[in-house]
Amino acid sequence: MTTRILLLSFYYPPDLSAGSFRAEALVKALRSELGEHVDIEVITTQPNRYHSFAASACSVERSPLLTVRRIDVPAHRSGIRDQSWAFACFAIEALKLSRNKQYDLVFATSSRLMTASLGALISRRNGCGFYLDIRDIFVDTLRELLPSRWGRLAASVFSPIERWTVERATRVNLISPGFLPYFSTRYPGRDFTLYTNGVDDLFVHQAAPLPQLPPCGERSSRLQVVYAGNIGAGQGLHQILPTLAKRLNDEVEFHLIGAGGALDTLKAALERNRVENVRFSPPMKRDQLLAVYRNADILFLHLNNLKAFRRVLPSKLFEYAATDKPIWGGLSGYAGRFAQKRIKNAALFAPGDVDGALEALQRLKLQNTSRLEFVEQFSRQKIKKMMAQDILQISPKYLARRARHVAEPPS
Repeated sequence: MTTRILLLSFYYPPDLSAGSFRAEALVKALRSELGEHVDIEVITTQPNRYHSFAASACSVERSPLLTVRRIDVPAHRSGIRDQSWAFACFAIEALKLSRNKQYDLVFATSSRLMTASLGALISRRNGCGFYLDIRDIFVDTLRELLPSRWGRLAASVFSPIERWTVERATRVNLISPGFLPYFSTRYPGRDFTLYTNGVDDLFVHQAAPLPQLPPCGERSSRLQVVYAGNIGAGQGLHQILPTLAKRLNDEVEFHLIGAGGALDTLKAALERNRVENVRFSPPMKRDQLLAVYRNADILFLHLNNLKAFRRVLPSKLFEYAATDKPIWGGLSGYAGRFAQKRIKNAALFAPGDVDGALEALQRLKLQNTSRLEFVEQFSRQKIKKMMAQDILQISPKYLARRARHVAEPPS
């Protein structure tokens, strides 16, 4: 008896995205748990996360008991309108591809709600279970990222969609424990699981760390500070880096790797401030990124100073922590408390606070710090194994097969 699962994710490898890596890890965990008893169909997009990152992938990729279907979507530059059009194209094709298919379970991982709602719609149409993995609070974010009037209007439109989606789900996982107060208040009596992001094996099995660095005053060159990830309104780099980099011109060189909707805004702000110690690289594959991390002195992280971002737990924290490098971060809320409690040699400051950032830099130990306990606790492989087992608990075929196996006397 084979359990048929549809997995929906707007991003999937070789695309570069936290959601992409999360979806792939879950597919591996489900196949590991069920082996030949699970048949997974992934519906996703052709790589499109970053306009500056090009990767080729087959439209249909088949292997035993796994089919990955990639839908072509229009190119976008992280704007609201072009992303909305890209998703509309994805949704229309996904509905076509899943029509008249028999699934035992639909799984959807979503940061912007709409992939989640698409999963809810397909599961309802097919009459099967629905497991929802929420990576961001879209309604909350809209209220703050958009101008007040438009933010309220957008929230009023998407709030009923969120409610319908969550209520349709058989089970809901929240990627950050910081989301729990929001969802517990809106959906009292509902149970939520909390399977977070984790550390990928690629970072667990990286090469040996570099030797300890000499104190800043004894170095012959500037500190190499690396930021890797999205450069959007949510990160707010344009609000702190122009001033921070200017004040550290003789001591620090910033290397930013990534792209996003606020990249041009950041570059313009740096140019206005005549900042010369910030350089950019386009998004790169993770094996290349590891090489950059190994040659960095410090890894930098920053979230915008908005209420919505006080609930999140960035996937980048797990990746950074696995490198053993010093972490310099502008974080508040749950992410700040998590890093302060669990990650050694992480110096934090309030988002947007330049003076606080300078003080935090002085608190960092310029040395490699073993975080083996953290890596073991938050191994993505371990987390996804537990999540896969949880997902299978709502599959009728899996439960029936397990019950039959238990009832059979040993041979």
